[in-house]
Amino acid sequence: MKKFFQFEQLGTNLRTEFTAGLTTFLAMAYILFVNPDILKETGMDQGAVFTATAIAAAVGTLLMGLIAKYPIALAPGMGLNAFFAFSVVIGMGIPWETALAGVLASGLIFIVLTLTGLREKVINAIPAELKKAVGAGIGLFIAFVGLQNAEIIVGDPDTLLGLGDFTNPMVLLAIFGLVVTVILLALKLKAGIFYGMIITTIVGLIFGLSEFNGIVGSVPSLEPTFGQAFAHFGDIFTIQMLVVILTFLFVDFFDTAGTLVAVSTQAGLMKDNKLPRAGKALFADSAATVVGAAVGTSTTTSFVESSSGVGVGGRSGFTSVVTAGFFLLALFFSPLLSIVTSAVTAPALIIVGVLMATALKDIDWNNFAIAVPAFLTVIMMPLTYSIATGIAIGFIFYPITMLVSGKAKQIHPVMYVLFVIFVAYFIFL
Repeated sequence: MKKFFQFEQLGTNLRTEFTAGLTTFLAMAYILFVNPDILKETGMDQGAVFTATAIAAAVGTLLMGLIAKYPIALAPGMGLNAFFAFSVVIGMGIPWETALAGVLASGLIFIVLTLTGLREKVINAIPAELKKAVGAGIGLFIAFVGLQNAEIIVGDPDTLLGLGDFTNPMVLLAIFGLVVTVILLALKLKAGIFYGMIITTIVGLIFGLSEFNGIVGSVPSLEPTFGQAFAHFGDIFTIQMLVVILTFLFVDFFDTAGTLVAVSTQAGLMKDNKLPRAGKALFADSAATVVGAAVGTSTTTSFVESSSGVGVGGRSGFTSVVTAGFFLLALFFSPLLSIVTSAVTAPALIIVGVLMATALKDIDWNNFAIAVPAFLTVIMMPLTYSIATGIAIGFIFYPITMLVSGKAKQIHPVMYVLFVIFVAYFIFL
């Protein structure tokens, strides 16, 4: 095992790798409760989504550890689950079964792009600023969803939005959770989001805001969601679903690439500014999306929380193997779903939004041709309650502002294709 994972070459050992794997799991364990809480809004069975989340994370992370041998963990991605639930199913009225088929299709396309080497061309076609804008916009959208779920922000007939009822115990619990989580992260506690959820849950139990039904229980059945993606695969061949699949693919594509580069750089695994075994890492990621869709969850992707494990010394794929093992063990803790309410998960959504919004600093706001499409991408996601709409509007304005600015040569042909697709999306849908 030590030889397979190259412990000596990487300057690590079994104890360090185990500790790193556990640290990574604790840093991202919140997804086990946040993902079912989001996807239940579509009508999906919460217990089945919990099981699907754990399985997708375990399989994806195991593949990353054994095939690519990187200390990077995977799970259903934040932002992509919000897009799945609120934009596709609720916003567009697409059945969740068909949406799962769209996730499956995006995963299969991702595999083809990876195996054929076309991924580099696609990555290079999208301007870096627009990639950053998409990530930041999704962050604002996720934070908005969290504020709404906690009823900290509510609808207002006069101003559209306003503050909620701060005498509501559940609202106060969410605010308490947000403050605690902020403090923990400010103190640089790696698993601050997860520990914040635990503390908030305990306070909720003490004040009778949730009901305790035990800690360990049987694994929830996958029957309500298992195989639905395959059963409804024939429903994806529409222009509306084409836009959905492209969005799934686009966000996963660049989220994964960004995470791989960031975590690998932190671990010192980059060589000559290139990522060894990048193809294998991307294959593991795309295969995890296919597995996740098959069992019943939104797009599975690499988690930047993997950096917490790297921070304590994780360097090899064995870190990922350990993390995968903990996700499988977590299958037996489904009773905790009943006490992890929206007031508990909302702070996690808000904080993840904050972390994703940091991408705004990398956008050249002095370049008007870039600033306009980037800003519209970011702002239109929460305002239209649709990640796809934000991407579409930004990608429509990009070639327009670049052309009139005399920068036509900087526009990749792929951007013109996306321009036509998104214009057709608004005209026909």
